[in-house]
Amino acid sequence: MKPRKETYRVGHGGYVSEYEQFLNSYIAAHPHTEENQLRGWYIWWDHKANLAELDKERRDSVPVRPYSYE
Repeated sequence: MKPRKETYRVGHGGYVSEYEQFLNSYIAAHPHTEENQLRGWYIWWDHKANLAELDKERRDSVPVRPYSYE
């Protein structure tokens, strides 16, 4: 992964907060961080879904009855 370029953002007047300065310096010092973050994203979120299995689960599920206030 390439480190992000510092660019001017409209509406910020060039101001960079201490927090953003810290994050930018951390990412510059640890270039593997963004790669690890993307790898974690792919592990937890971007996985292939088995549509046949999801359809079977939907058909086999029993509807949940609403809570009765009796």
